[in-house]
Amino acid sequence: MQAGALAGIKVLELGTLIAGPFCARMLGEFGADVIKIEAPDGGDPIRHWRILKDGTSLWWSVQSRNKQSLTLNMKDERGRAIAKQLALEADIIVENYRPGVLEKWGIGYEQLKAENPAVIMVRLSGFGQTGPMKDQPGFGAIGESMGGLRYVSGHPDRPPVRVGVSIGDSVAALHGVIGAMVALRHRDATGGRGAGEGQMVDVALYEAVFNMMESLVPEYDHAGVVRERTGGALPGIVPSNTYTTSDGENIVIAGNGDAIFKRLMLAMGRIDMAGDAQLARNDGRVPRSAEIDAAIQAWCDTQTIDSALTTLQAADVPAGRIYSVRDMMSDPQFLARGMFEQHQFADGTPVKMPAITPKLSATPGTTRWLGPALGEHTDAILHALGYSEQAIAALREDGVL
Repeated sequence: MQAGALAGIKVLELGTLIAGPFCARMLGEFGADVIKIEAPDGGDPIRHWRILKDGTSLWWSVQSRNKQSLTLNMKDERGRAIAKQLALEADIIVENYRPGVLEKWGIGYEQLKAENPAVIMVRLSGFGQTGPMKDQPGFGAIGESMGGLRYVSGHPDRPPVRVGVSIGDSVAALHGVIGAMVALRHRDATGGRGAGEGQMVDVALYEAVFNMMESLVPEYDHAGVVRERTGGALPGIVPSNTYTTSDGENIVIAGNGDAIFKRLMLAMGRIDMAGDAQLARNDGRVPRSAEIDAAIQAWCDTQTIDSALTTLQAADVPAGRIYSVRDMMSDPQFLARGMFEQHQFADGTPVKMPAITPKLSATPGTTRWLGPALGEHTDAILHALGYSEQAIAALREDGVL
């Protein structure tokens, strides 16, 4: 199996659930050597979330692929000493505890930096390492709400809704990966491992979401406009909405480019709207968005999902059905791009996993193994640190492992 671009990079994961583990997962997918520290009494709670197989979450198989699992009791000073030894050897530490927890354990950023100035620490938390809210608990749902995403999600006459996945945690994790790569580049440019300058990457969940919120700030500051919920429509960009076809299917049609809008109207047989000078540009279409949406829906009322897609594709108008996972698993585009990997569990049961994104031409990511059993790599990791069989047995007997 080809080595990834991050082969040789050591990552220590301290954290649970989604944001930190997803960040470390992506580093591992591209070749980094990831050691995940888990509590001996059950490990990461995500092991038991959603759909289980033999008592372990299917999600775990993906979220912790390519990681080594080391059990450590961080309440015991011997466990903390092992964690510190690993932290000082790591290129990147990923953690998502509340600010101050690592400092209490003696492995905070400044504490490690004093012994290894090249260390890079990615810290993911609800509100960041500073500010009046830093000590408050902050899950992804709170970050999505405070960062502005929930306010604009849903229909205007109903309470805000959530996206169907933990998007706040995942967006924060991606910012963590970006920060880690930038910090690694800087470290290598200033002397490399052991000599270069490390740094702390401080990712707040609400700020990662906030970073995705497009033009909210200048629109409010300059024009006093607060973006509101608009259902399936894309506010201020017309037309881009979800419509229903005659067979009860939903179709997304994005005819918001000026030339695209004209092609859409001609494909629908609305020559009048295609030639309307006011509708030739987006700023003229916005005041008439309800009229335009009504015209598109009236056309969709005469079409099945397949006939609508055939017509719109022929007219070069962006449109698509809304996929469930069932749709994805048989879709020619997903299959052509190799978006599913075939693996098997330890008992031989086959299982498909999502393929790794993004796709690199020279050093693509790989799944070397699925999420490990709790503590599966504990002995091997401690042997590499110089611990004997007797010392490991004693630590296990004392509940440190």
